[in-house]
Amino acid sequence: MRRRALSTATAVAVLAGSAALGVAGSGTAVADPAKALGVKSVGDMAVDGVHKRIYLSDPQSDAIVVTDYAGAQLRRITGLDGVRGLALSADSSRLYAAVTDTDTIAEIDTAAGTTVGSYALGGADAPLDLAVAGDVLWFSYGPSGDGALGSLDTTQPTPEPALGQKGSYTFYGAPVIAVSPDGKELAAGDPNTSGGVAAVYDLSGTTATERVVKGLEGASFHRQLAFSPDGTELFVAGGSGSAPSAYATTDLSPVRTYPAGGFGSAVAVSPSGNVAEGSSPSYDSTVHVYRPGGTTAIRSYALGHTSTISSGDDTLVPGAVAWTPDGSLLFAVSDNYEGAFRLHTYTDPNRTAPTLTVNAPSTATRATSLTATGKISSVVPFTAPVQLTVTRSDLETPSGKVVKTVTTKADGTYSFTDTPPAGGKVTYKVSYAGDADHAPVSKSDAVEVSRNSTTLTLNKNKNVYEYGSDVTFTAHLGTTYKNRKVDIYANPYGSDRPNKLVKSGTVNSSGNLSVTLDLTRDVTLSAVYAGDARYKPKTVTNTVYTRARSSVTPSNHYKTGTIGSHKYYWFHKSSTIYVTTSMNYYTGRQFRLDLQVYAGGAWRSGGSEYFNLGTAGTTKVNMGAVGASGYKFRVRAVYVNGSSGDNVNTTKYSSWKYLYSTN
Repeated sequence: MRRRALSTATAVAVLAGSAALGVAGSGTAVADPAKALGVKSVGDMAVDGVHKRIYLSDPQSDAIVVTDYAGAQLRRITGLDGVRGLALSADSSRLYAAVTDTDTIAEIDTAAGTTVGSYALGGADAPLDLAVAGDVLWFSYGPSGDGALGSLDTTQPTPEPALGQKGSYTFYGAPVIAVSPDGKELAAGDPNTSGGVAAVYDLSGTTATERVVKGLEGASFHRQLAFSPDGTELFVAGGSGSAPSAYATTDLSPVRTYPAGGFGSAVAVSPSGNVAEGSSPSYDSTVHVYRPGGTTAIRSYALGHTSTISSGDDTLVPGAVAWTPDGSLLFAVSDNYEGAFRLHTYTDPNRTAPTLTVNAPSTATRATSLTATGKISSVVPFTAPVQLTVTRSDLETPSGKVVKTVTTKADGTYSFTDTPPAGGKVTYKVSYAGDADHAPVSKSDAVEVSRNSTTLTLNKNKNVYEYGSDVTFTAHLGTTYKNRKVDIYANPYGSDRPNKLVKSGTVNSSGNLSVTLDLTRDVTLSAVYAGDARYKPKTVTNTVYTRARSSVTPSNHYKTGTIGSHKYYWFHKSSTIYVTTSMNYYTGRQFRLDLQVYAGGAWRSGGSEYFNLGTAGTTKVNMGAVGASGYKFRVRAVYVNGSSGDNVNTTKYSSWKYLYSTN
């Protein structure tokens, strides 16, 4: 198992979403299912492969947070003042925690999740980082300017701390530490100086024996240390100005530097030797994975940007990268500007994501052969040509059908031919199943394959009907392949009514589908044919007009009678004439009243005026008294499309109503 340790104050950690799943090139993460952690700080993390748990110290909350591998919180272990470093026993039955503010180390039962013991450190001040070598628990401690190492033999009933095991160098504060997988070597790095001093100790005896202490070339402000599986290399992640690097454990001479830039923040090594290192600049914070001895990343996972108040990327918490003990999963903790944490879980970190391309023609003719080409490549080269599977999806087989298995050439290029039986959008997905070194990958490209055109008509376009008319409309579909279904939609004028499917079905043997509608507004009718594998979709649209409902009724007359061929309403010359207009209502609608007077043997305009229509669809207008006898008038109500406040109906004139004044 590998672990991290922090030597600085707690970092905050990240809240936000995950990188999108998709086809990835060799330098891009395929998926990052990140989970918000709900902690105030992160001091250290330890991964328990037996119980499949992650332990995160939260020194600001004096607690350890326990999560599953997905980051879901399972419990909190509280009462640990300023808890920092964490380390698991070899069998994962115990978790040890450096309780910095009380100068103790807590022992926690991992099965029960409870604290079962506490070790006083005999004067060791502010323990920070922990590491386990067999039954011996190593810890770093010390105030600024006086850092050192100590150990506890956990097999003893009452372990006594062995302090002052620092060799010839006094660290400027408690160092970060790591133990080799075989438990025979201990490394310590100074987190508080730009000199980058690190030391390697031999653990073959009862105490740590200094092997080498040295200021590391290209490293400073150490954040995390890790050994190679065989213990021959020490990996160091430094702070600002330091790229993650590897050094020989014999003399701390540089072996290689990883191209992470000058903000190396974390490093961890899997049991197979794959190196995960992370950088945390203000922009483009990334976790990279390298093969043993390599400096070209086989995986790169961007931590993304979740802050709502800063343009800077989320950053990797110093030292917060860890593998599962079997090396199958990789974890990282990031933080954003607001101090929100999230756990990133990478499920396939040991295999590189190949880059796959597929290029099909943009258009093709149905039932005619087409050719597609592409290439697969990887930063981890393929040792032999690879097999790719080609799946075709179309209108006939929307879920896809495997149509080809193609073998690449030595350079990774490939081509295939296919004769698409169906028209429309045809998608070719090329897939590589993956192997021990390469993750699965797929890529798709689409071809628009030709289809024939059919005929589709809808009758009664631009016809005008009276309000309330029941009208039958018929759509006619011409020749098609398999699909004989037509949908008819009615979209009434006005913003208060949506487009609505009014009929859907298979046309009859004559190719017809009919629907009868009760017309109350102008309406746009659409007949829609969705198409099939050999015939294109088609839509036809008609507009049908419906006049408004409009009438006027005079009142306050004393009788009615016929003059000539018209019925007249008789009013005394001193009586007020009322006219009530009835019209179908629409929001904001007005109507126009037209008044004419009979004079000189002809009807002549007496004026027109618009009035607001009441919400009940009626308005009563006071037209006053005539004041003289022997006059003939007529009045009508008019809805004018566009001038009456809307365009929902077609213009409608009511019939004239005739009025006569008498003494």
